[in-house]
Amino acid sequence: MPIISIMMIEGRSMDEKKAMFKAVTDAIVQTLGAPREAVRITIHEVPMDHFAVGGMTRDERDRKLAAQANSAAGSA
Repeated sequence: MPIISIMMIEGRSMDEKKAMFKAVTDAIVQTLGAPREAVRITIHEVPMDHFAVGGMTRDERDRKLAAQANSAAGSA
C-alpha cells in the first residue's frame, strides 16, 4: 500500500487538492501498478511564514521580488 506524504504551502483550494489527489493516484497506479484503492495520500500544509528559501520567508521573498519588479518598471 503506497502512502504518499505531500508538504506544501497552504492556500490552495479544495478543488486544486482534489485534482492533485487524482493526478498523484493515477501516477502511482501507472508507475507502481498499485491498486487505486490502496493508494493513500496525506497533505501537510505549511503556513507561508513557516517556510523559508535562502533565509527569507515566502512572504519576505514575495515582497522583495515585487519591489524589484516595481523598481525595474520605474526605471524603464
